[in-house]
Amino acid sequence: MPTIGEGGNLVISTITDQISRTVEGVGDVLSAPFSDPVIRLGVTGLSRAGKTVFITSLVANLMNRDRMPQLRAASRGAIRAAYLQPQPDDTIPRFRYEDHLAALTGNDPHWPQGTRRVSELRLSLKVQPTGLLSGIQGPRTVHLDIVDYPGEWLLDLGLMDKEYAEWSVSVLDRIENRAEAAEFLALARQTDPTADLEEPQAQRLAEAFTGYLKTAREAGFSDCTPGRFLLPGDLEGSPVLTFAPLPQAQGAGRKSLWREFERRFDSYKRHVVRPFFRDHFARIDRQVVLVDVLGAIHAGPRAVEDLRHAMADILSAFRPGRNAFLSRLLNGRRVERILFAATKADHLHHTQHARLSAITEALLRDAKDRADFAGARTEAMAIAALRTTVEETIDHKGRALDVVRGRLLETGKQAALYPGELPSDPARLLNPALSGAEAWLDADYSIMRFAPAKISLAPGQGPPHIRLDKAAEFLIGDRL
Repeated sequence: MPTIGEGGNLVISTITDQISRTVEGVGDVLSAPFSDPVIRLGVTGLSRAGKTVFITSLVANLMNRDRMPQLRAASRGAIRAAYLQPQPDDTIPRFRYEDHLAALTGNDPHWPQGTRRVSELRLSLKVQPTGLLSGIQGPRTVHLDIVDYPGEWLLDLGLMDKEYAEWSVSVLDRIENRAEAAEFLALARQTDPTADLEEPQAQRLAEAFTGYLKTAREAGFSDCTPGRFLLPGDLEGSPVLTFAPLPQAQGAGRKSLWREFERRFDSYKRHVVRPFFRDHFARIDRQVVLVDVLGAIHAGPRAVEDLRHAMADILSAFRPGRNAFLSRLLNGRRVERILFAATKADHLHHTQHARLSAITEALLRDAKDRADFAGARTEAMAIAALRTTVEETIDHKGRALDVVRGRLLETGKQAALYPGELPSDPARLLNPALSGAEAWLDADYSIMRFAPAKISLAPGQGPPHIRLDKAAEFLIGDRL
């Protein structure tokens, strides 16, 4: 638990945050009539959902708009030009757009490195107004500030209203029957939480718990928090990342392992979670949440249910009234639009895209309804920010199968994929997931890892995609 001094620091920090936001808000109001409008678009999702590729393809297709017919400002020619500019915040790493685009479109196309920290990019759009003022008003500039951040960090919001004891109980209950957690659970059961702290033992527990989180993520699970354990950055090896959940301890002394882990848990919330939400999340206007629904379906019912819970936790960040910490931080500000995008739609024939969208909407129904209730406009759709496959119909044992063909990531060879037929009724997937089924009883859903296809872009064309233009219309179309 925080000491009295620490609690005082928390109060002072909260007051300081509120004053800073008030001054910043007054400045925004005073300068708004005399400055170019800015849209801050947050891009997040859990590991391997495709954040880096989404941002790279979105920017490339906004700069070369021939493949963006569903973005109305592009199709009617209102966007006269698009160009990159220095981002307004010099303290945040720049999103490495040029490097990522070269990786995706070069002679040897490959997937770029995924998101490991917050980064930002500013794309400025020169837009000609339409309507009554179009004839007397020249083009205006709209700045699109894209903020890229790991979805695992967003999941940490759920820690802010929890004490260490409550968090430990919930984690240990959730992972009790997971094979991936066996090694850590065995070590935790052998540990006496009331014994005096010994740093080597604390490190072994933290390493074992981190090992579980990595294995669980590889197995398709989504609730892998604390998020910085997987993406530590400069904090790797620090005490703020050297703790783990422990069985309930009665009578633990001040110098015990339990008390020290409790202190480090509070320090993690104060020094890691709070600054992220204060400095980055609180300033976002529009948000896209990328979801690897197909990957979860392939991993099985437990992974689908886990994804549903994780996405509900992520969306708690967009309904601040349910979180006291976030309510104080945002001070009434809300994200205006949220897009839930099921990625890798190019792994399916287009005849199944509507089913993938329906499953995504049903999977996120609880979280989405709560966001709707909070006043945010939401939508779910199936997209592929970079199309890696082509569609074919093949004959298989006298039956016509709609497949996709692409270049395999592991071997580079061309292969056709028939992933199985998604059900038209999402309940066919969600009910087994809710009931804790170990496997799908009446279907087998396959997945392949495709590499980017070699492409040749004509002048004015961005990389090929599926519904990226429709996603852009929902997210920013009204502001263009």
